[in-house]
Amino acid sequence: QVQLVESGGGLVQAGGSLRLSCAASGRPFTAYHMGWFRQVPEKEREFVASISWSGSSTYFADSVKGRFIISRDNTKNMVYLQMNSLKAEDTDVYYCAAVWQIGSNYYTRPGDYEYWGQGTQVTVSS
Repeated sequence: QVQLVESGGGLVQAGGSLRLSCAASGRPFTAYHMGWFRQVPEKEREFVASISWSGSSTYFADSVKGRFIISRDNTKNMVYLQMNSLKAEDTDVYYCAAVWQIGSNYYTRPGDYEYWGQGTQVTVSS
């Protein structure tokens, strides 16, 4: 089992920045590919970004490419999502997720992920 706890959400004006954090515990953190997703009620969970176990490879949804940065600190069992130039349409609940990393695979579908955090609300006012 892997436990994930997100933090760092809040209210920010359009154009501003927020950094989300995800603390992981329970299994060797370096075994896992880590992702961020977002969701509003009555909509499907949407891929935002993910990062390989080593941090050497990152992946982004087109909607956030160039604005968001994903990183991880394997010494602290943490993964981060730096969100810049925020827009009203970035308003969502953001979830951290983990999946066992196999080779050089990358994972962008919610169904690929095994473990999820409880989510943190991000609200961008226009």
